[in-house]
Amino acid sequence: MPLLQSIVHRLDPTLDGERLSVTAASEPHPQESAAMETLVGELNATYNTKPKGWGRFVDGQAQGFAHELRAYLDEAQDFAAFTQTLTERLSTALAEHLSVGGYLLFTHQQQGETQTLFLALVHQRDGIGLNAAHHAEPAAQLNTRQLTLSARINLTQWQEGEAATQYVSFLKDRGGKKLAEVIAQWLGVEEGVDAPAETRTLLKAFSDYVEKEDLEDEESREKTDALVGYANEQLRRGEPMTLDELSEVVDEKQPKAFYEHIRHADYGLAAEIPPDKRTLNQFRRFTGRAGGVSISFDSHLLGSSVEYDESADRLIIKQVPKQLKEQLKHRD
Repeated sequence: MPLLQSIVHRLDPTLDGERLSVTAASEPHPQESAAMETLVGELNATYNTKPKGWGRFVDGQAQGFAHELRAYLDEAQDFAAFTQTLTERLSTALAEHLSVGGYLLFTHQQQGETQTLFLALVHQRDGIGLNAAHHAEPAAQLNTRQLTLSARINLTQWQEGEAATQYVSFLKDRGGKKLAEVIAQWLGVEEGVDAPAETRTLLKAFSDYVEKEDLEDEESREKTDALVGYANEQLRRGEPMTLDELSEVVDEKQPKAFYEHIRHADYGLAAEIPPDKRTLNQFRRFTGRAGGVSISFDSHLLGSSVEYDESADRLIIKQVPKQLKEQLKHRD
């Protein structure tokens, strides 16, 4: 991923612990740097696997993150000044929520036709290295697998205007709810999508689609693998799933079928859905067909709506589907 600009500022708690001091870099990092590209690549990979909040900048901001970002993109201020201003504001916002120092990395990067601004607070950890004489000695390393805070703005989507509704993402770990709120406020973002809830609704829509189409076991598994594969690829790339593209992946012969199913059933899904890793990891379909009986259900139902008694070789369904229940009532 080509780096158009990158810079690193440092945040350190003061001795009294009441605020964070900023040691700013005076100029951007040299562009041609394999080490910086590797660092940014590792941070992006870590970021893509983390739970995130998604949204857009609040309209009508006369100042703040979006205002500074616009000034930078319009070349009204340079990258160093732009990022230093934001770092100073962040240090004030974080004073009550961060007690350790770190390096705040900003990168302006491009992949294909898409430009993004990525930022991450990276902490340093102690390690052991070898010097020129092959003697062991202390060596500080950046911990790229653990991020305290991070965010990404899809600049290309933002500049498209009203059509884009979730071009900002930021870390939102369950254990750091308050910190996530501070970051959202600093970014000037209003959340528009609940990624776990949207992903669960999408998987429910897919399960309903599979049931409606009455697919054979093998075909059902193929479509499930296709959906999960596409979702994980978008997760790896740090991009949302789009319903029309997903529909094509799920059924190449009928590329609009799944999309039309979602629209006609009115699941209330957005056109773009940020994939949630935890929800995807829990998704799997159990299917079986024998002796005129066909059974298919989502793995997350096992232990709640569906119980399996292995010793008695018995499957217990607690909540019979309404349609099946009506058929059983009127079987005579």
